[in-house]
Amino acid sequence: MFEIIIYILLGVGVFFNLLAGIGLLRFPDVYTRLHAGTKCTTFGSIFLVGSVVLLGLKNWWIGDTNGSVLAIHSIVALAAILITNPTGAHAIARAAHRSGVKPIGAVVDDLKNMTVAKTMKKKSAVKKKSEAEK
Repeated sequence: MFEIIIYILLGVGVFFNLLAGIGLLRFPDVYTRLHAGTKCTTFGSIFLVGSVVLLGLKNWWIGDTNGSVLAIHSIVALAAILITNPTGAHAIARAAHRSGVKPIGAVVDDLKNMTVAKTMKKKSAVKKKSEAEK
């Protein structure tokens, strides 16, 4: 029974990682590719690491002390993946937006509107300051 759960988790994890690969090939722009590359691989990694943790705990229960080490290392690796995947995707998406890469098919760009509003506020504040100095 335990092995069936491990195989199911492995299958689900491989399925989501396969979807990530297909998304990287099929999606049209950097933003949607980032979405596929990070969301699917993060979700797939959760299931893959879950199966490894269960396998390690099963081996530990049998009496192999290396099973607990395997489980702990896998959990630490999953924590690193859960922190770095979204952070890296955010940094890449922000750099792409600042470089002027436009999303394909986007109608509204809220981030552009926010940066334009900030720029206008800064210009008006500088203008008021220079007028007050005169």
